[in-house]
Amino acid sequence: MIIGCRFICLFAVLINKVSLDVTVEAVIGGSVVLPCSSVKHDLKLQDIDVFWRDKDSETIYDFIKGTDFLESQDPRYKNRAQTFPDEYKRGNFSIKLINLTHADAGEFICYITPSNEQETVHLIIKESTTENENQSTEEANGVPKTQLDWWQILLICVCILLVLILPIAYFKWKQRKRTPAPI
Repeated sequence: MIIGCRFICLFAVLINKVSLDVTVEAVIGGSVVLPCSSVKHDLKLQDIDVFWRDKDSETIYDFIKGTDFLESQDPRYKNRAQTFPDEYKRGNFSIKLINLTHADAGEFICYITPSNEQETVHLIIKESTTENENQSTEEANGVPKTQLDWWQILLICVCILLVLILPIAYFKWKQRKRTPAPI
C-alpha cells in the first residue's frame, strides 16, 4: 500500500514538471531562435516568470511578472538576446540570439514558473560557409534536401540489383535442386 502511494506521488510530481530537450544548429555570425513555450495557456502574464540561463548559469533574459527584466543580464548577451513580445500571450517565450560566436555553443535552459516547466536547448555552432548557410536556409524554410550524394546513389543501385538478382538466383537454385541428375 505504501509503495503504491509513493509511486502515485512520484508519478504526480513527474507529470507536474514538464521538461523538453531540443537541439538547434546555427553558424558563426548568424542568429538562432532558442525555443521555449508553455503548454499551459490559462496562465496570466502577470503571474508568469521566465528565466533563460546558459551553460554557465549566466542570465540571458528574464521575464518577470509580465515585463522584461534585464538588470541581471550577463554582458555577453546585452543587445544580442531578443524576445517576441507578441507571442507571450500564446505562451511562447522563445529568444533569438544574434551575432553568434563559438562561445555560444552549448546548453541553454528556459524555466517557466509557476507552471514548473523547463526546456533545455542544445546549440551547435558550425563554421560559416556558403554550403552551411544554404543548408540552414533550406531547413529553416522547410525545403527538403534533394541532392543525393554518390554513396546514396550507389546504395540504391546495389539494393535494386539485389532485389532483382536474388530472387532469380534463388529460383534457379531451387530448380536445380528439384531436377534429378541425368543417369
